Amino acid sequence: MKALVYTEPELLRLQEVPEPELAEREVVLRIEAVGICGSDLHAWRGHDPRRKPGLVLGHEFVGVVQRSSDPACPPGRRYTGNPLITCGVCEYCVQGRNNLCSNRTMVGMTRPGAFAESMSLPVSSLIEIPQDMPAASAALTEPAATAWHALHLTQRALTRPFSECRVLILGGGAIGMLAALLLRHAGVRGLVVAELNPLRREALERHAACETLDPRAGSVAEASFDAVIDAVGAKVTRTQALAAVKPGGVVMHVGLQDWASEIDMRKLTLAEITLLGTYTYTTADLRATVAALHAGAFGNLAWVQERALAQGQQAFVDLAEGRCSSAKVVLRP
Repeated sequence: MKALVYTEPELLRLQEVPEPELAEREVVLRIEAVGICGSDLHAWRGHDPRRKPGLVLGHEFVGVVQRSSDPACPPGRRYTGNPLITCGVCEYCVQGRNNLCSNRTMVGMTRPGAFAESMSLPVSSLIEIPQDMPAASAALTEPAATAWHALHLTQRALTRPFSECRVLILGGGAIGMLAALLLRHAGVRGLVVAELNPLRREALERHAACETLDPRAGSVAEASFDAVIDAVGAKVTRTQALAAVKPGGVVMHVGLQDWASEIDMRKLTLAEITLLGTYTYTTADLRATVAALHAGAFGNLAWVQERALAQGQQAFVDLAEGRCSSAKVVLRP
């Protein structure tokens, strides 16, 4: 079969690789669509030591069962999946917080991913989808669930519903766009997204009907937002987030561009700011996100760009160089 293989920093090659073997309690999926994640781009740049050359990346997928070791998952049935392979028995799994599983592994990191014609996956990681769900929509389940989980945690920490809040999103990439769409669906009217790329600002204004700003053109008004979603996670955006949030407000940290930086602990303390981190999603989030995508809670998804798997290397280059107006490119094998 053909697969897009990460062979060296900033290079993916379409190569012939062996078909995945069918292991016990697993299925082999024929991939219909797979999205390019920011973490894939980070690995492609050579910045993720966990993802080494020779690996097939890709963990945002939808596929059709080709072969199955479980009669409950027959060939021909379509699924998306949880790319986190979790143990099911650790303290976090039994609490329903399997995103924090102590023994987790991951598709596209510790095992071959979905930038391929086929991929194997444990049956326990399959997520049911409506069988008529468009492939590009189903492939957005994983990133959309990341936004869903982050906003769910943010709402729990806020004293008022989102619909009564002013919200700032830092970063208009896929997570920022999906969070903006979901917040608009939740009735947020005071929504602002700060994004450097003018193509993405235009897409946000058109599809999420929100206000955008170029953070280089001027600073965000201090203490003016009830909630700030940092979908970048850089030193500068952490500083901006703490400055922009109101006393008693919530800062949700999603992105991890810079792993460490100093933050304004004085404001955090004296203004009683809630600072939260989030990691991916639970299985419950994935299932809820499938339903929300299918019901149109994220809009019509016309901003998503589709390309052939063979064009994957160029898609990575275009995303890295900011030439792509879409925050999400979906590859079709």
